Amino acid sequence: MEIDFKEIASYIIILVIVLIAAQHLNVVVSGSMEPAFYRGDIVMVQKADFLGIHEFDPADVKIGDVVVYDAAWFDQPVIHRVINIVNINGTTMYVIKGDNNDSPDPYYVTKDQIREKVVTFGDNLVVIPKIGYLSLWLRGL
Repeated sequence: MEIDFKEIASYIIILVIVLIAAQHLNVVVSGSMEPAFYRGDIVMVQKADFLGIHEFDPADVKIGDVVVYDAAWFDQPVIHRVINIVNINGTTMYVIKGDNNDSPDPYYVTKDQIREKVVTFGDNLVVIPKIGYLSLWLRGL
């Protein structure tokens, strides 16, 4: 039996690409952003720090951007929209809200809490509908 190193290299390259792509996809776990996206949808994200690569700068986030951040009020990352940016004692703070929520999230967010930004194509968020349901089911969510 002969080992084909080109074939093995091809499989390794495909595996690396799949692993990198998977790190840039987030499953939506609630309906707080409807109708922009729904529970079970998958959103494509840019990372503030991916293995030392800065795909976007959290300081450049603008009103209207949808971000993933470490919330002080919830034990999982939250995907919501920036609705206002304020300066408090020299610190830029973001007011963030789910599109389907009645009020903003309970605490201001700093740029250090923002980990990812949902990718847009033109004015549209990059969303893959419904295929995240399997992940939600497996995680018991």
